[in-house]
Amino acid sequence: MAPENRGPWSGEPDPPPRRPRGRVLVLAAVLIAIFAGVSLLAKIFPGELSTGQDKAWLLQSALLVALVSAGILTAGKIRWGEAARHAAIWIGIVGVLVLIVTYRDELAGVGQRVRAEFSGSYPVATGAHELVVIQGDDGGYYIMGQVNGQPVRFLIDTGATDTVLSPADADRLGLKSATLLFNQTAETANGVGYGAAYTADSLAVGAISFADFPMVVNQAPMRHSLLGMSFLKRLESFQVRGRKLYLKAGD
Repeated sequence: MAPENRGPWSGEPDPPPRRPRGRVLVLAAVLIAIFAGVSLLAKIFPGELSTGQDKAWLLQSALLVALVSAGILTAGKIRWGEAARHAAIWIGIVGVLVLIVTYRDELAGVGQRVRAEFSGSYPVATGAHELVVIQGDDGGYYIMGQVNGQPVRFLIDTGATDTVLSPADADRLGLKSATLLFNQTAETANGVGYGAAYTADSLAVGAISFADFPMVVNQAPMRHSLLGMSFLKRLESFQVRGRKLYLKAGD
Protein backbone atom coordinates (compact mmCIF):
# COMPACT_ATOMS: atom_id res chain seq x y z
CA MET A 1 0.00 0.00 0.00
CA ALA A 2 1.25 3.45 -0.85
CA PRO A 3 2.45 5.53 2.13
CA GLU A 4 -0.22 8.18 1.48
CA ASN A 5 -2.98 5.53 1.76
CA ARG A 6 -1.67 3.96 4.96
CA GLY A 7 -3.83 4.78 8.01
CA PRO A 8 -4.75 3.44 11.42
CA TRP A 9 -7.28 1.01 9.87
CA SER A 10 -5.15 -0.21 6.99
CA GLY A 11 -4.04 -3.28 8.87
CA GLU A 12 -0.43 -2.72 8.07
CA PRO A 13 1.91 -1.73 10.91
CA ASP A 14 4.06 1.33 10.55
CA PRO A 15 7.66 0.54 9.77
CA PRO A 16 10.01 0.86 12.76
CA PRO A 17 11.75 4.22 12.99
CA ARG A 18 15.17 4.29 11.46
CA ARG A 19 18.05 5.01 13.75
CA PRO A 20 20.79 6.71 11.80
CA ARG A 21 24.14 5.10 12.28
CA GLY A 22 25.55 8.45 13.40
CA ARG A 23 23.39 8.48 16.50
CA VAL A 24 24.46 5.00 17.48
CA LEU A 25 28.07 6.09 17.15
CA VAL A 26 27.43 9.20 19.29
CA LEU A 27 25.78 7.08 22.01
CA ALA A 28 28.69 4.65 21.92
CA ALA A 29 31.13 7.54 22.20
CA VAL A 30 29.24 8.95 25.22
CA LEU A 31 29.25 5.57 26.98
CA ILE A 32 32.96 5.12 26.28
CA ALA A 33 33.63 8.63 27.59
CA ILE A 34 31.72 7.83 30.81
CA PHE A 35 33.72 4.66 31.33
CA ALA A 36 37.00 6.41 30.55
CA GLY A 37 36.16 9.30 32.87
CA VAL A 38 35.33 6.98 35.77
CA SER A 39 38.53 5.01 35.19
CA LEU A 40 40.61 8.19 35.06
CA LEU A 41 39.10 9.56 38.28
CA ALA A 42 39.72 6.22 39.99
CA LYS A 43 43.42 6.45 39.06
CA ILE A 44 43.74 10.12 40.07
CA PHE A 45 41.94 9.63 43.39
CA PRO A 46 42.79 6.09 44.51
CA GLY A 47 40.93 4.85 47.55
CA GLU A 48 38.10 7.39 47.30
CA LEU A 49 35.60 4.63 46.53
CA SER A 50 36.40 2.75 49.68
CA THR A 51 32.89 1.68 50.69
CA GLY A 52 30.13 -0.22 48.98
CA GLN A 53 27.88 2.80 49.32
CA ASP A 54 30.35 4.94 47.36
CA LYS A 55 30.58 2.37 44.60
CA ALA A 56 26.80 1.98 44.45
CA TRP A 57 26.40 5.77 44.17
CA LEU A 58 28.93 5.88 41.32
CA LEU A 59 27.23 3.02 39.48
CA GLN A 60 23.82 4.65 39.91
CA SER A 61 25.12 7.96 38.58
CA ALA A 62 26.78 6.31 35.58
CA LEU A 63 23.61 4.37 34.74
CA LEU A 64 21.54 7.56 35.01
CA VAL A 65 23.86 9.39 32.60
CA ALA A 66 23.78 6.42 30.23
CA LEU A 67 19.97 6.30 30.37
CA VAL A 68 19.67 9.99 29.61
CA SER A 69 22.19 9.64 26.80
CA ALA A 70 20.11 6.85 25.25
CA GLY A 71 17.57 9.50 24.34
CA ILE A 72 19.82 10.30 21.41
CA LEU A 73 18.39 7.26 19.61
CA THR A 74 14.78 8.42 19.81
CA ALA A 75 15.27 12.17 19.61
CA GLY A 76 14.12 14.16 16.61
CA LYS A 77 16.42 15.63 14.07
CA ILE A 78 19.69 16.56 15.71
CA ARG A 79 21.01 20.02 15.02
CA TRP A 80 24.68 19.31 15.36
CA GLY A 81 25.72 22.95 15.57
CA GLU A 82 23.33 23.61 18.45
CA ALA A 83 24.33 20.37 20.15
CA ALA A 84 27.99 21.35 19.91
CA ARG A 85 27.24 24.73 21.52
CA HIS A 86 25.37 23.09 24.36
CA ALA A 87 28.19 20.62 24.88
CA ALA A 88 30.71 23.47 24.97
CA ILE A 89 28.60 25.32 27.55
CA TRP A 90 28.41 22.28 29.81
CA ILE A 91 32.13 21.64 29.44
CA GLY A 92 32.74 25.25 30.44
CA ILE A 93 30.45 24.95 33.48
CA VAL A 94 32.18 21.76 34.62
CA GLY A 95 35.59 23.38 34.08
CA VAL A 96 34.62 26.42 36.19
CA LEU A 97 33.32 24.16 38.97
CA VAL A 98 36.57 22.20 38.93
CA LEU A 99 38.58 25.42 39.23
CA ILE A 100 36.39 26.66 42.08
CA VAL A 101 36.85 23.43 44.00
CA THR A 102 40.59 23.33 43.28
CA TYR A 103 41.26 26.94 44.31
CA ARG A 104 38.55 27.28 46.96
CA ASP A 105 41.03 28.36 49.65
CA GLU A 106 42.51 31.11 47.47
CA LEU A 107 39.03 32.26 46.39
CA ALA A 108 37.94 32.39 50.04
CA GLY A 109 40.85 34.73 50.68
CA VAL A 110 39.66 37.01 47.88
CA GLY A 111 36.19 37.10 49.38
CA GLN A 112 37.58 37.97 52.78
CA ARG A 113 39.59 40.85 51.31
CA VAL A 114 36.52 42.23 49.56
CA ARG A 115 34.44 41.95 52.72
CA ALA A 116 37.17 43.68 54.71
CA GLU A 117 37.19 46.65 52.33
CA PHE A 118 33.44 47.20 52.64
CA SER A 119 32.81 46.10 56.22
CA GLY A 120 33.45 49.49 57.86
CA SER A 121 34.41 49.00 61.50
CA TYR A 122 33.36 45.36 61.60
CA PRO A 123 36.39 43.03 61.75
CA VAL A 124 36.72 40.26 59.20
CA ALA A 125 38.03 36.84 60.20
CA THR A 126 41.01 35.70 58.15
CA GLY A 127 41.66 32.63 60.28
CA ALA A 128 40.35 30.71 63.27
CA HIS A 129 41.78 33.29 65.70
CA GLU A 130 42.80 36.13 63.40
CA LEU A 131 40.97 39.34 62.46
CA VAL A 132 41.76 42.10 60.01
CA VAL A 133 40.74 45.73 60.38
CA ILE A 134 40.89 48.23 57.53
CA GLN A 135 42.36 51.68 58.18
CA GLY A 136 39.80 54.48 58.28
CA ASP A 137 39.86 57.58 56.11
CA ASP A 138 41.36 59.58 58.99
CA GLY A 139 44.23 57.10 59.40
CA GLY A 140 42.83 55.42 62.52
CA TYR A 141 41.75 51.82 63.00
CA TYR A 142 38.17 51.47 64.20
CA ILE A 143 36.62 48.19 65.25
CA MET A 144 33.20 47.10 66.44
CA GLY A 145 33.31 45.11 69.63
CA GLN A 146 30.87 43.96 72.26
CA VAL A 147 30.95 44.78 75.95
CA ASN A 148 28.63 42.52 77.93
CA GLY A 149 26.97 41.66 74.62
CA GLN A 150 26.31 45.30 73.71
CA PRO A 151 27.93 46.84 70.58
CA VAL A 152 30.67 49.41 71.16
CA ARG A 153 32.77 51.10 68.46
CA PHE A 154 36.41 51.34 69.54
CA LEU A 155 39.38 53.26 68.22
CA ILE A 156 42.43 50.99 68.50
CA ASP A 157 45.02 53.06 70.38
CA THR A 158 48.46 51.59 71.06
CA GLY A 159 49.25 54.73 73.07
CA ALA A 160 46.50 54.01 75.59
CA THR A 161 47.47 51.80 78.51
CA ASP A 162 43.88 50.88 79.35
CA THR A 163 40.78 50.03 77.40
CA VAL A 164 38.58 53.05 77.97
CA LEU A 165 34.84 53.52 77.66
CA SER A 166 33.46 56.91 76.72
CA PRO A 167 30.76 58.28 79.05
CA ALA A 168 28.19 57.86 76.26
CA ASP A 169 29.04 54.19 75.71
CA ALA A 170 29.13 53.58 79.47
CA ASP A 171 25.67 55.10 79.78
CA ARG A 172 24.36 52.81 77.02
CA LEU A 173 25.73 49.88 79.00
CA GLY A 174 23.78 50.99 82.03
CA LEU A 175 26.71 52.51 83.93
CA LYS A 176 25.59 55.76 85.51
CA SER A 177 28.25 58.37 86.20
CA ALA A 178 26.75 59.13 89.60
CA THR A 179 27.46 55.58 90.76
CA LEU A 180 31.11 55.51 89.61
CA LEU A 181 34.17 56.56 91.54
CA PHE A 182 36.47 58.60 89.29
CA ASN A 183 39.61 58.24 91.33
CA GLN A 184 42.07 57.17 88.61
CA THR A 185 44.20 59.82 86.95
CA ALA A 186 45.93 59.83 83.59
CA GLU A 187 47.93 62.37 81.64
CA THR A 188 46.14 63.41 78.43
CA ALA A 189 46.69 66.00 75.72
CA ASN A 190 44.21 68.21 77.56
CA GLY A 191 45.83 67.76 80.95
CA VAL A 192 44.97 65.36 83.76
CA GLY A 193 42.01 63.11 83.08
CA TYR A 194 39.93 61.12 85.54
CA GLY A 195 38.49 57.68 85.17
CA ALA A 196 36.60 55.04 87.10
CA ALA A 197 37.63 51.39 87.24
CA TYR A 198 35.12 48.94 85.81
CA THR A 199 35.27 45.20 85.13
CA ALA A 200 33.18 44.04 82.20
CA ASP A 201 31.70 40.55 82.27
CA SER A 202 32.97 40.10 78.73
CA LEU A 203 34.77 41.99 75.99
CA ALA A 204 34.58 40.50 72.51
CA VAL A 205 35.97 41.58 69.18
CA GLY A 206 34.88 39.18 66.47
CA ALA A 207 35.78 35.68 67.64
CA ILE A 208 38.31 37.03 70.17
CA SER A 209 36.71 37.22 73.60
CA PHE A 210 37.89 37.77 77.17
CA ALA A 211 35.89 37.39 80.36
CA ASP A 212 36.10 39.64 83.43
CA PHE A 213 37.94 42.29 81.48
CA PRO A 214 39.19 45.38 83.40
CA MET A 215 38.32 48.71 81.80
CA VAL A 216 38.20 52.40 82.65
CA VAL A 217 35.20 54.67 82.24
CA ASN A 218 36.36 58.14 81.31
CA GLN A 219 34.80 61.08 83.11
CA ALA A 220 35.21 63.64 80.33
CA PRO A 221 33.36 63.25 77.02
CA MET A 222 35.21 61.32 74.30
CA ARG A 223 34.52 60.92 70.59
CA HIS A 224 35.32 57.20 70.74
CA SER A 225 35.96 54.48 73.25
CA LEU A 226 39.55 53.23 73.13
CA LEU A 227 40.81 49.68 72.71
CA GLY A 228 44.18 50.01 74.41
CA MET A 229 47.20 47.93 75.31
CA SER A 230 45.35 46.11 78.09
CA PHE A 231 43.54 44.31 75.24
CA LEU A 232 46.33 44.18 72.66
CA LYS A 233 48.84 42.66 75.14
CA ARG A 234 46.56 39.67 75.60
CA LEU A 235 46.86 38.82 71.91
CA GLU A 236 49.49 36.57 70.42
CA SER A 237 50.36 39.32 67.95
CA PHE A 238 49.12 42.48 66.27
CA GLN A 239 50.74 44.07 63.26
CA VAL A 240 50.08 46.54 60.49
CA ARG A 241 50.51 45.49 56.86
CA GLY A 242 49.67 48.23 54.42
CA ARG A 243 46.26 49.61 55.35
CA LYS A 244 45.32 46.53 57.35
CA LEU A 245 45.76 45.80 61.04
CA TYR A 246 45.92 42.10 61.89
CA LEU A 247 44.91 40.90 65.35
CA LYS A 248 45.77 37.32 66.26
CA ALA A 249 44.82 35.56 69.47
CA GLY A 250 46.35 32.40 70.88
CA ASP A 251 44.65 29.04 70.43
